[in-house]
Amino acid sequence: MVKNGQEIRSLCYAPSAATPLGLEVLTFDQLRTMPVAHGQVVRGDFHVLAHCTTGTGRLTVDFVTRDLVPGTVAWVRPGWTHRWDDITTVDGHLMLCRPELVPAAAVGHAPAPSTPPLSPADLLTDLAFEHLVREYAAVAPVESILRHLVSALTLRVAAALPAPAAATDLFDRFARLTERYHTETREVSWYAAQLGYSPRTLTRAVHLTTGRSAKQYLNDRVALEAKRLLAQAPPLPTATCARRLGFEDAANFTKFFRTHTGTTPTRFRRANTNGVVEEPVEEPVLV
Repeated sequence: MVKNGQEIRSLCYAPSAATPLGLEVLTFDQLRTMPVAHGQVVRGDFHVLAHCTTGTGRLTVDFVTRDLVPGTVAWVRPGWTHRWDDITTVDGHLMLCRPELVPAAAVGHAPAPSTPPLSPADLLTDLAFEHLVREYAAVAPVESILRHLVSALTLRVAAALPAPAAATDLFDRFARLTERYHTETREVSWYAAQLGYSPRTLTRAVHLTTGRSAKQYLNDRVALEAKRLLAQAPPLPTATCARRLGFEDAANFTKFFRTHTGTTPTRFRRANTNGVVEEPVEEPVLV
């Protein structure tokens, strides 16, 4: 894995010669020897599944802290930010893998910003983890078997996640479109047109599933991405964040951010980037 930055570190999975499949299995003991285990906030382009078998700890995912307790699995998806706050006594195994190894049925609807990162483990989850760990540690692991075991494990963990209330195909398609286009448009009418429904029908479907309107769901997704950008390293100027999220100028972005988070971009950056106070220098716009 290649690391960049200081605050939210971007991690890109780089398979080693020993693990060309794009899969890595390690213990919490091994994780504790790595820099990322000591309070660094990272954003990877790969899946992380952590199976806690004994001990307790804490994990922060997208600025929300969760408790790690025995019998739970933490699933951090590609693009999510996470920080291991306290894993001193935690034991178990972790699986890191590239997105293409996880079947679409396991990923389900676009996760951000609603899918919880923790799910309860059971006997079948324990066995799925154990089988993967043993095959991975074999003298001559079989790549095709490892692929199937990753699929089985992620499908098993996904089955333990709470199902969205009244989930529909329409909401599923809307969530995927939101994940792809939220930096380009926040207009509900545009998404409704792409899906072949009226804005009112789309809003009803989203509300039945999430308790939020379609507009609120879009705004929640943009606000989350804004937090990720503001907290990343090196710090981004507010105007750059605004441009990347599709706002015409920094003033409109600041108004949006304050409305949906209760604070300003500058204050949020200061609280999440080791006290950076000065506005970073705006990057040049290439034309």
